[in-house]
Amino acid sequence: MLRRDFLKTAMATAVLTAVLPVQAKETLAVSNEHFADVNGLHLFYSVHGAGKPLILLHGGINPDSFGSNLAELAKGRQVIAVHLQAHGRTPDTDRPLRCETMGDDVAALIGHLNFGKADVMGYSLGSHVALQTAVRHPELVDRLVLVSAAMRQDGFYPEAVAAFKQLEANAVTLGPSVKASPLGKTYPDVDWTKLFRKVGDLTKRPFDWSAGVAKLQARTLLVFADADAIRPEHMVEFWKALGGGQRDAGIDGSLRSANELAILPNTTHYTLPVDPMLPEIVGRFLGATSKAVG
Repeated sequence: MLRRDFLKTAMATAVLTAVLPVQAKETLAVSNEHFADVNGLHLFYSVHGAGKPLILLHGGINPDSFGSNLAELAKGRQVIAVHLQAHGRTPDTDRPLRCETMGDDVAALIGHLNFGKADVMGYSLGSHVALQTAVRHPELVDRLVLVSAAMRQDGFYPEAVAAFKQLEANAVTLGPSVKASPLGKTYPDVDWTKLFRKVGDLTKRPFDWSAGVAKLQARTLLVFADADAIRPEHMVEFWKALGGGQRDAGIDGSLRSANELAILPNTTHYTLPVDPMLPEIVGRFLGATSKAVG
């Protein structure tokens, strides 16, 4: 049973790595590409559009997770698309992959760019890095968008957790497969087997960030798929930890939480970052003025 579940996860990864780089190539070709030397890391980032800064953090393995939605998000915004440690064009170091240290990298990049404060958005692995950025460096994050995030490991379905625990052992099979894919050809310098091992070492580790979530200062939007890898009970628990779902908002909506929740229909964990509804929902949240409580 675990083998079948793992193969489903691997298949979804293969679909993403085969398709998304093709969607993102046009955008990357016209972007401004840069490196920042922060925390011993030669961190790659590309700049898209103009306006208030939005730091954009991809999911695990694929630095082009958002596909053509990157260009949509950059309409009216300056999007800073980061390649996290060992992903894409950011070289690896001997440091293990940890969301906390990658969050520190993002904070250092915000300082490097002299933004003062920036909005931060992440998907899957990137959502956990975005969360840690906001928890550990609250003075640097204005608004926070978490796409398919969990605040505890058991927020994922049990079969997803089981797949995470198998990822490191299956790296020797998955690495060469991705290396031969369009994603592998787009980023030929990545050691894909090593990356799968390091991501597997990260994702197999239990975590509980609920205490940090309760202290978040950044106004936050949670976005999930209606068929996500995150359990719906955990979505609601996360939402309540942010002050949502506590009361009727009142006729004028003035009693609602300042934080927001969105569940996109007909989406999965794997299709959510490229769904055309995502930029519209995120744009509304980032551009809104809130007088809500909480």
